[in-house]
Amino acid sequence: MSPVIAATRFSVLDRSRTREGHDGPEALRDTVRLAQELERLGYHRIWVSEHHGVPGVAGSAPTVLAAAVAAATRTIRVGTGGVMLPNHQPLVVAEQFGVLESLFPGRVDMGLGRSVGFTDGVRRALGRDKDVAEDFAGQLDELLGWFRGTSPTGVHARPAEGLTVPPFVLAMGEGATIAARAGLPMVIGDLRGREKMRRGIDHYRATFQPSAWASEPYVVISGTIAVADSPEEARRLLLPEAWSMAHSRTRGTFPPLPPAERVETLRMSDKERGFYESGLRGHIAGTEEQVAHELETVLKETDADEVLVTTSTYDRDALLDSYERLARIAGLDGAGPT
Repeated sequence: MSPVIAATRFSVLDRSRTREGHDGPEALRDTVRLAQELERLGYHRIWVSEHHGVPGVAGSAPTVLAAAVAAATRTIRVGTGGVMLPNHQPLVVAEQFGVLESLFPGRVDMGLGRSVGFTDGVRRALGRDKDVAEDFAGQLDELLGWFRGTSPTGVHARPAEGLTVPPFVLAMGEGATIAARAGLPMVIGDLRGREKMRRGIDHYRATFQPSAWASEPYVVISGTIAVADSPEEARRLLLPEAWSMAHSRTRGTFPPLPPAERVETLRMSDKERGFYESGLRGHIAGTEEQVAHELETVLKETDADEVLVTTSTYDRDALLDSYERLARIAGLDGAGPT
């Protein structure tokens, strides 16, 4: 096994993607079951996401789902990738994570993003507009202040105050700058834009200011990784998500995942085909040997501390098989001999 890969943590972000013929509640239960399997395999953490009003994603309340995942597991770290801070009052977010940390001490992560609702309708329903994300740095500082007990309001966040819940910044756009100034670990993607990702990492490391939360930079790279018996089977894992992305780009809605065999028979317009083919490029996909080689290359280029895998596909058995193969590549504790 590559010593570079062996020195790297491997984790998973599961977005609770809905699938054609399967409802949202099943997608949430799938996430909980996957967490149990990932724990068995030895993955470091599992994170869940926040999306509102999206037909293809059931995960709309990440701290609630994180509680269910943590209750169904024993050792794997559990967190959010992420809570979209502009959508919430920082006090409420602090309280939610304070409850999680109190119930599952030493296992909770607080991944934070700056996105707001994807559509005007969702933003109106949330009572937010696009501009609220511009004050993400201030919202982040306020949130961390609730844990330190430094709020100028005189109010105390219970039970969050005095607890340590590791915060991570999802670095989209200027997120790398915000993470560096705040002295926080950074999650950056995706693997399809390697040069842009490397620039963000270099900037983060060059401008990082140590804090009470982190004494040195910590980089998590995120993206899709698919491992199978053959390159063709690995590529088929990518088809449902690529088509859903193409559909959203051309029709304005992000749909449930279709099975790969249906995607292969679809007739697409030139515009759809362009987005679809683009969605298939740049990921790490192939056999165990191919993926190990590509992973080693990326890790040497980025010197990342951790890989957060974000793969979504229709076939849950094939998805678990991919994670099992990746665990073997990484030499994780529960994966058996490589």
